[in-house]
Amino acid sequence: MSTEVNEEVISEEQLTQNEGEEAVAESLNELETIQAELASFKDKYARVHADFDNIKKRLEREKYQALEYANEKFAKDLIPVVDSLGMAIGAAEIDAEPSVLLEKLKEGVELTMKQLLGVLEKHGVTAVDETEAFDPNIHNAVQRVDSPDHESGAIVNTFQKGYRYKERTLRDAMVVIAN
Repeated sequence: MSTEVNEEVISEEQLTQNEGEEAVAESLNELETIQAELASFKDKYARVHADFDNIKKRLEREKYQALEYANEKFAKDLIPVVDSLGMAIGAAEIDAEPSVLLEKLKEGVELTMKQLLGVLEKHGVTAVDETEAFDPNIHNAVQRVDSPDHESGAIVNTFQKGYRYKERTLRDAMVVIAN
């Protein structure tokens, strides 16, 4: 009987030892799985971080290019105006009667001015309306005069046109206002 008890005890010890080994093996498998997942997450993080850095650099580059070439459309639209001025200069060299030449030159300059103002307006630059009421934000009163035809503070005359870019004043209009 003593042998039987001994065998039972040994079997229980072996069983307990086998269960412990299985638990250790299972824990090692779980650890390996977790380490593999961790490595996978680290790899994904590194890739996402690299993608983010690349996008950031690309956007910076595009921003600087956009700033550098922001006036490209404006410059392209001004080229025909330059051509018109060149033709006006060339027309001055034609042999013609001075009065006819002067009239044609005047007409060409007027058309070029109209073309230039059209380009400026297309790009948001507009002249300050001379019929507007006096506004110190867009007008610079350079002189006051007595005027029976205008009420006090009204614009009597414009010395120099003012211009706006969209809603911002580029240059104040220099005006004469009534007392």
